[in-house]
Amino acid sequence: MPETLKAARAAALPPVDSEALAALAARGKANPEAVVTLKARTVCEGKFRNLTYIRTLPPHVIDEPPHLLGDDTAPNPSEAVLAALGSCLSVGIQANAVARGIALRRLEVRLEGDINVTSVWGVGDLSPKPLGFTAIRATFVLEADTSRAALEDLVAHADAWSPVANTLRNPVPVAVTLAD
Repeated sequence: MPETLKAARAAALPPVDSEALAALAARGKANPEAVVTLKARTVCEGKFRNLTYIRTLPPHVIDEPPHLLGDDTAPNPSEAVLAALGSCLSVGIQANAVARGIALRRLEVRLEGDINVTSVWGVGDLSPKPLGFTAIRATFVLEADTSRAALEDLVAHADAWSPVANTLRNPVPVAVTLAD
């Protein structure tokens, strides 16, 4: 292993501000019924390439791979779901590591999801089958000066409290309508 990589692995990842995290947690405890409405706007650029606008950020590109008739310029929608899950779980790991006084040196989430795409958005095989992900696997690579049991508990806790993981597990009403 190169010396620069060894040195990087020996140093802790820059953590979030523990005081700001504690203040955020206190606000949540003070108002446990608070709900935030997140908004996004997706605009088709052509073919299967879409630009999603969130807040004032640059557009997030979603595209399909060539075998699904796209141009392969960005993740497809299902891959973006995996990316969102990985990021949400990573944030949960980071926040809880800081809250527990665990200095992480490495945090990586490896994700896989099984999905049947034969219906190709309702224009392919329309025989009855489960649509969407039928299994998702997230594997963590964590390095820290703590026990494996402490890291396993950290992973389980982040999974239990992940908004994205719970969105994928829970039935959620989805209203899809045509604008006036």
